[in-house]
Amino acid sequence: MDRLTRFKKSFSNALSGLTYALKNEKNFQNEVIAAFFIVAAIIYFKVTRAESVALILVISGVLLAELLNTVVERVLDILKPRVHPYIKMIKDMMAAAVLLTSILAVVIGIIIFYPYVKAVF
Repeated sequence: MDRLTRFKKSFSNALSGLTYALKNEKNFQNEVIAAFFIVAAIIYFKVTRAESVALILVISGVLLAELLNTVVERVLDILKPRVHPYIKMIKDMMAAAVLLTSILAVVIGIIIFYPYVKAVF
């Protein structure tokens, strides 16, 4: 298999995973909707390039954290017949990682957008 064929296969697999998350994961869907609103706000308020980069990185961080949380949950669900007390703790900690990432994203969003929103009102 040549390099281009392997790349196409890898890209196809990645798109398949993203499609699955978009179709089946409610939290991921909600976060993508929030991301669209943030991108719209970036355009509307004409934030600086540095602020735009920061916001896009934060959005990416939240989406990546959610995808990783989903992956860990699926792997742990395979172990359900032999449930270990640590499984709940691991799932809770992954959810906490997503929550913390989301809270930090909101804080960064408020810091960036506050002056723009204040200027409008």
